[in-house]
Amino acid sequence: MAVIVPTLRHERRLWNDGHTRVAGVDEVGVAPTCGAVVAAAVIMKPGCHRIPGVRDSKTLSMAQRERLAPLIRKRAVAVGVGAASVREIDQLNIYHATHLAMRRAIARLGGHDHVMVDGNRIVGFEAHVGPYSSVVDGDAKVYSIACASVVAKVVRDRMMTRLAARYPGYGWEHNQGYATLDHRMAIRAMGLTPFHRRSFLALQRTLAGDQLDFDLLGDPGASSEIHDILEREAVPVMADDAMLDSADLAALDLILDGDEAGLIEPADQPAFA
Repeated sequence: MAVIVPTLRHERRLWNDGHTRVAGVDEVGVAPTCGAVVAAAVIMKPGCHRIPGVRDSKTLSMAQRERLAPLIRKRAVAVGVGAASVREIDQLNIYHATHLAMRRAIARLGGHDHVMVDGNRIVGFEAHVGPYSSVVDGDAKVYSIACASVVAKVVRDRMMTRLAARYPGYGWEHNQGYATLDHRMAIRAMGLTPFHRRSFLALQRTLAGDQLDFDLLGDPGASSEIHDILEREAVPVMADDAMLDSADLAALDLILDGDEAGLIEPADQPAFA
């Protein structure tokens, strides 16, 4: 199947209407059973040219994302990254936590005229971010959303590598928190870490030794909207994707720049605004 190359068509329409700060937003980390859900927001300069190779990050290798992320940050007018913690996911559910992460990423841009998000319309989102439009498969079709997806994944890759060193044995250095066989076996052998999403029915089944397929989409408590988000991420190409967790928002930019600051324990996580 041919890879879809994102275009600037949506941005140009908004630029022509006088919107100079158009933000593309994407989220990553919905389907895994551990780690925070993370969103990134990227504003590109009106009239910019696309960076060759930028596309939906699920179609890129880790090495490709690492190469593209600094180019995106260099050319972007503004980049914001936001997260919703495991605790918030368990309290709010993954659907609402995802939107919270998006709002936090947008809030870190320093102002915007219009927002474009990947996926379907979000009820009440305008009250938090102002005018916005939603584009189904936006990470594949819209350039600035694709840029945001790359930035978010790179942050999580680096953070998950650090978490793997802190919690060895779960295979996070290669499964990045997804429900692989080695991850499930480790959970059964060692139990849950503070970074596992205890509200996920799939984890409860694993701890109980359930031999059924590890199926997040089979959670009867999940709404149709949550299923839509999970289905977008539950694809094999994301096996090397990574989670971000525990760092406060002020540290996210340092992580993107390669800083070696340590992680903050879950109990010490700030209440993200």
